[in-house]
Amino acid sequence: MTSLVVVSAGLSNPSSTKLLADRLTAATVEALEDVEVTHVELRDLAHQLTDQLLTGFPAPELAAAETAVAGADGLVVVTPVFSASYSGLFKTFFDVLEAGALDGTPVLVAATAGTARHSLVLEHALRPLFAYLRAVVVPTGVFAATDDFAGPDLDARVTRAAGELAALVGKVSRVDSAVSRRRTVEDELAAVTPFEELLRRASER
Repeated sequence: MTSLVVVSAGLSNPSSTKLLADRLTAATVEALEDVEVTHVELRDLAHQLTDQLLTGFPAPELAAAETAVAGADGLVVVTPVFSASYSGLFKTFFDVLEAGALDGTPVLVAATAGTARHSLVLEHALRPLFAYLRAVVVPTGVFAATDDFAGPDLDARVTRAAGELAALVGKVSRVDSAVSRRRTVEDELAAVTPFEELLRRASER
């Protein structure tokens, strides 16, 4: 069974961010034949995220969310726009994920805002973030301003993006963690070149 995790960073309840996340989820489920959906509402994890930043340890509910995201076959991530970028709550969640957790994971990025002036947030903020995290971002991102929810164009973009995510989930295999795992300080210290060897190499130049 395909595992789909939906991460929504809306702050109000209900919120346009959650509304967009639900529409993207429904379209993706329709495009996939057999899928299990897990919803991660960051609003409910805000205090736990702060605690993990300060202590380095996640509470059980947050740990479960992080595990679900790391093990997902595909992700739908939706954030409201604050100060021309993703929200701090959204960024904090992906900051505390273990390094390499999203390597090779197909991701559909989406955002909401009051006006269309913020539509480029998908390109200048969300895509670079998930490229850094080594995820595979679908070609079509979905931005929804308040007026878009009443228009016909949003449904077409949602359907297209969901189809692209479904296709990637079926085609992109997760990168082997043993090969792709980012090198840590411990990795570097485990393979230290002796100083005498460095001197020998330098003298041979």
